[in-house]
Amino acid sequence: MDELQDVLKQHAMIMKATTALFYGILVSIAMNFFWEPGHIYSSGITGLAQLIGTLTKNCPVHLSTALMLFVLNIPLFVLGWRQIGHRFTLFTILAVFCSSVMIKAINPVPLTKDPIICAIFGATINGFGTGLALKNGISTGGLDILGLTIRKHTGKSIGTINLIFNFFIILAAGEVFGWPYAFYSALSIFINARVMDMVYTKQQKMQVMIVTTKPKSVIDCIQNRMRRGITIVHGAEGAYKHDEKTILFTVISRYEQPELRRAMIESDPAAFVSIADNVHIMGRFYEPEP
Repeated sequence: MDELQDVLKQHAMIMKATTALFYGILVSIAMNFFWEPGHIYSSGITGLAQLIGTLTKNCPVHLSTALMLFVLNIPLFVLGWRQIGHRFTLFTILAVFCSSVMIKAINPVPLTKDPIICAIFGATINGFGTGLALKNGISTGGLDILGLTIRKHTGKSIGTINLIFNFFIILAAGEVFGWPYAFYSALSIFINARVMDMVYTKQQKMQVMIVTTKPKSVIDCIQNRMRRGITIVHGAEGAYKHDEKTILFTVISRYEQPELRRAMIESDPAAFVSIADNVHIMGRFYEPEP
């Protein structure tokens, strides 16, 4: 059993390292093939690194986007190491390092300079890479670490900080390249966020209602697979056969939906299960440590 757990841990680490490398390749393609040729800025720390790279392009010391992407993340690595976890931070460092190296190593290929095409395709590629990295339990650095730290201590997100930071990036794009490019960058940031949400589903909450005649079996099976609280409503009655049933309520993330399906097949395949998407949560919702 211990040997199996060691093999699974090694497999998980290899998967995370491979994902970090794959993310680095995707972000470099987005940057070198689309964003840079189209004068489009990304969101967060990546956008700030682009801005510094643009402003120092004609200076005696040019601070490249690849270099600044890693340098600007160093304080956040320290924060992640102290507040989140060592393994999580090591894989984050690997992901950011791969990104910086790949942006420098892969030669830019300007497929088009159309800013709308560059905004859409660059954001789609980067959003997919970021979502994939988060789905596999690694961060891509930047404001992710700050957000995880704040959420860990307060249970709140940093939506306002993200909004202000990205608004600054959009204004910078307008000042440097002209105001139409501010709108193109805003479009890119929006698409990047939407694609990332489509791939990374852990933050999407779903309310589950289960009508069952085997409540104990269902509860035990769900809680063995997922750390989720369940509310029990006794004394329900089926309108067709008038048999006694129990209603169970819980909230899961979309990422856990396959586990819920397996738990229901194992515990009560005849149960009626209703799932509502995009519910809003007030209070703390357990999320596993990264």
